[in-house]
Amino acid sequence: MSLAIRCTDLKKTYPGKPPVEAVRGIDLSVDEGACFGVLGPNGAGKTTTIEILEGLLEPTGGEVEVLGMNWRQQGPEIRQRIGISLQETQFSDKLTVRETLSLFRSFYPRGMEPEEAIARVGLDEKAGAWIKHLSGGQRQRLAIAAALVGDPALLFLDEPTTGLDPHSRRQLWEIIGDCRRQGRTTLLTTHYMEEAERLCDRVAIVDHGRIIASGPPRELISRLGGHHVVEFSLSRSEGADQPAEFWSDLPSVVSCRGEAGRVLLSVEEPHRLLPALVERLERRQWQLASLMTRHASLDDVFVMLTGRQLQQAEEEAP
Repeated sequence: MSLAIRCTDLKKTYPGKPPVEAVRGIDLSVDEGACFGVLGPNGAGKTTTIEILEGLLEPTGGEVEVLGMNWRQQGPEIRQRIGISLQETQFSDKLTVRETLSLFRSFYPRGMEPEEAIARVGLDEKAGAWIKHLSGGQRQRLAIAAALVGDPALLFLDEPTTGLDPHSRRQLWEIIGDCRRQGRTTLLTTHYMEEAERLCDRVAIVDHGRIIASGPPRELISRLGGHHVVEFSLSRSEGADQPAEFWSDLPSVVSCRGEAGRVLLSVEEPHRLLPALVERLERRQWQLASLMTRHASLDDVFVMLTGRQLQQAEEEAP
C-alpha cells in the first residue's frame, strides 16, 4: 500500500537556555486511506509534529514526505491536495457560513461546492448565519468543512474536539468516520484516548517528543494491557495497605497497579479472576468498598508505558 505520509528521524528544537526539544526523532508512516491518530498529553510534541507535516514549521532535522512529495521542492502542489483544521481557526465574524466556504473554495483549482461541504458537516440550517452566531461545536464543524472544501486527498485534524460538549464531540466523530469510509486519508491528533480507539486504524502514542508505542488500538491494548481491567477498593485499612503486587498471583492477572486507593488489575479472563478474588477477601475477612470491570483502554496502555496517568501528564506539561 502507498504511503500518504512518511517521516524519518523528525526533530524540532526551539532555541533557548536551555533549548527546548519539542520533537526528538520521530519515525512515522501513514497508509493511504487510513485514519491515523497521534496521541498524547499537551506538550508531548503532537502539534509540533503535525505542523511540520502540514508545512507550517521547518524541522530542525529529519526527512518528510507528504503524498510522495517534499515540502521544499513541491510545496504548492502539496497545498492543493491537503486540507487542514488547526486547533483554533479564526473566521471573520461577519461572514456567513456559505460566504466563508466560498472564500476557502476559491483557493483551490477544483473541489466540492460550498453547499456540498455544508451538507457534509450538517450545517445546512446555518448556511446563511454569521460566524459570530455559531456555537463552539458549529464552529468546529465549519473548520472541518473549510478543510474539506478543496476535496483533499489528505486531511489534517489537530485536536478537533477539544473543549466540546459530548454531543458536539460525537457529531464530529460521525463526520470524521464518514471521511474514513470515503477512503480519505486522515491524520488527527488528540489527547482523548476513547476518540482514537473509536476512529483510528492505527495510532502512535507520543510522550516527551518521542513515539513510545504504535499500532492498531486493540493490538496495543492486548499486547500491553490485557483485554479487561478489574478495579476495586477495600473498606478495611489492613487490606488497603497491601501493595498492588499482593494480587499479582491471582488467576489471569497480566499486570497490577495501585491508584488513588484503588487496585487495578489488567486481566485476560475476568470470570477466572473474580471467584479467586472473592475467595481471598473472604479468607482474610476484608470487605470490598467498590468493584468494577471494564474493557482495557489506551489510557491503560499509556499508564503502563509511562508510569503515570494521562491527566497527570497533562498537568506536568509546560
